[in-house]
Amino acid sequence: MIPVGIVMGSDSDYSVMEDAVKTLKQFGIPIEVKVSSAHRTLERTIEWVRNFEEQGGKVIIAGAGLAAHLPGVVAGASSLPVIGIPIRSGALEGVDALYAIVQMPPGIPVATVGINNARNAALLAIEILAVADESLKEAVKVFRRKMAADVEAKDAALQEKLAQLGK
Repeated sequence: MIPVGIVMGSDSDYSVMEDAVKTLKQFGIPIEVKVSSAHRTLERTIEWVRNFEEQGGKVIIAGAGLAAHLPGVVAGASSLPVIGIPIRSGALEGVDALYAIVQMPPGIPVATVGINNARNAALLAIEILAVADESLKEAVKVFRRKMAADVEAKDAALQEKLAQLGK
């Protein structure tokens, strides 16, 4: 069973979506990655979403720019949690995509992360899966402790640098 599906409207979106792929692989999460458009290949997109859910998928991450309909189409075709990633593109640099994803109609929610923030989308998917997986929950805790330790190490290095300036 592949628990996380990643779909993007164009292969040009992969440069952003790659952060989600890498983060999920870092946690050992099996993934399925697809290019499928909400506009150009609507039937194919809906078929993939339904098949992914029927095969036991748990969470879908959908990235899209411009009008950003893909996350909403995916959410409308499935009862799985959907995480939308607005992709920076076009004249509005992703703000239009952000609004399109975050402003879903009542009854069809899409969790939304910041523009181009595929890493947070992956981490949210991992946290969703961790609700039912104690080892994954512990891996998230270890990850967060490491982030905290990294910040503390950077602060210690800065303090040392500042102390050297004061001498």
